[in-house]
Amino acid sequence: MTFGADKGVLELKADVLILGGGPAGTWAALAAAAKGASVVLADKGYCGSSGATAPSGTGVWYVEPDRELREKAKASRYTLGGQLAEDRWMDRVLDRTYENMNRLGVSGYPFPVDEYGRQHRRGLQGPEYMRLMRKLVKKAGVRILDHSPALELLADEHGVGGASGVRTQSGGTWKVTAGAVVIATGGCAFLSKALGCNVLTGDGLLLAAEAGASMSGMEFSNAYAICPTFSTVTKTAYYSYASFYYEDGSVVEGAGSKKGRSVIARNLLAGRQVYAKLDQAPEDLQPLLRVAQTNFFLPFDRLGINPFKDAFPVTLRLEGTVRGTGGIRITDENCGSGVPGLYAAGDAATRELICGGFTGGGSHNAAWAMSSGSFAGEGAADYALSLGARAAGRNPSGLSSSTLTAHEGDRGYQNRTAEYISAVQDEVKPYDINLFRTEAGLTASLDRLDRLWEELRGGEVALTAHGLKRREAAAMTATARWMYASALARTETRGMHKREDYKALDDSQHYRLVSGGLDDIWVSPEAVKESALL
Repeated sequence: MTFGADKGVLELKADVLILGGGPAGTWAALAAAAKGASVVLADKGYCGSSGATAPSGTGVWYVEPDRELREKAKASRYTLGGQLAEDRWMDRVLDRTYENMNRLGVSGYPFPVDEYGRQHRRGLQGPEYMRLMRKLVKKAGVRILDHSPALELLADEHGVGGASGVRTQSGGTWKVTAGAVVIATGGCAFLSKALGCNVLTGDGLLLAAEAGASMSGMEFSNAYAICPTFSTVTKTAYYSYASFYYEDGSVVEGAGSKKGRSVIARNLLAGRQVYAKLDQAPEDLQPLLRVAQTNFFLPFDRLGINPFKDAFPVTLRLEGTVRGTGGIRITDENCGSGVPGLYAAGDAATRELICGGFTGGGSHNAAWAMSSGSFAGEGAADYALSLGARAAGRNPSGLSSSTLTAHEGDRGYQNRTAEYISAVQDEVKPYDINLFRTEAGLTASLDRLDRLWEELRGGEVALTAHGLKRREAAAMTATARWMYASALARTETRGMHKREDYKALDDSQHYRLVSGGLDDIWVSPEAVKESALL
């Protein structure tokens, strides 16, 4: 470790830099370290407690290596996801997830044990999971930089060679020169206040695009979760036990957690409040539900509501790409981005390879985080170590599309940042723009987002915590533009992408949509490799 001439600048060198300290980032760090690489992990929050996984329980796509069970697991969401998943990738992720979950059991994760002493390894409690991952990462010799979000990637003739950012708690800035970088910064929930998601603002997607990477599946980024109006806990799976009612107690026909969210949305759009009651949960199951997701019940208990017997008002909270499937395009088996030295994992990367255009919170996403993190960490370590003597003399420069400056800016500058954030939220939160999509609605919104990007693109970004907010605004705007450009190009309904003006599935559009660009957005089709499930 060395400090630069300015004592406020922390400068480090490593073989591999991991951006993000959630499941994908920590598994990437472990995999890179196991290859013999020196590793630095920089997290926007506190590695082990920030992000969507840390405060929640999650199911995991964990399947015993039995051919029949595996084939059934692969088929479970294949059609629902628009047949865009690939058999080979599903096999790879199932294999690595099985291996990693078993490793957690050996490493001390407290899996539930049945009467015969067998561990049940199909789910994880976020606090225990991420606490253990931080412990394992530190034990592996990884240097962790907490509260250290990245503001830009660094690159030279060998490709991406590090990143720099700010230290939001201790003050000052940081810079890490590295042989390779793994982006594991999560998806983008647009500051919707979904539990654990306010650090997930699409930062890594913008960083990748500035380095020349492209996106894939961005039209599948309009996930909304059922949520009590008084809570930020988005645990939609529990609403499979719910009935939905109007204020007068009459049933909302067709409403549900799987195929009935649009019914809830249309009622909310019309000004009709919808209420839920978990009255379909068997009485003997209710204590188990409480144990599995204690934070789900905490808001109810504080208000004296019994959700199994009392109706409570619900809304739909945007989770964007976090429970969508869009993200950085994966170009090889090591989760490379197509840019030398740059890798992507977890929710920052597309999940189309294993679930096409539909997923949820946990399950496939949780499996993808730990498996893609491992693939990316291994790939990044191999690339960095292959540089050999060339790594010593690297002096990469910044790639930010905005000018980074030490100047903080006046109060008006800060107020404008808040206005930019609000403006992009106004485009992505409304159900009648993002959920019920039409050519007219998407085109008008994209025009407004393009103008917003032009304003953000030309502004300076201070090397401070407030500058981070300006970069978040830019990242959310860029993410929304890729989403809507892709949604316009897919003139059909497939997966979670729903077009009101093209309600049917179009077999001629059985391809992925790759998108990219900053000032000028482009979208192009990419063939899906044939799957044995077809």
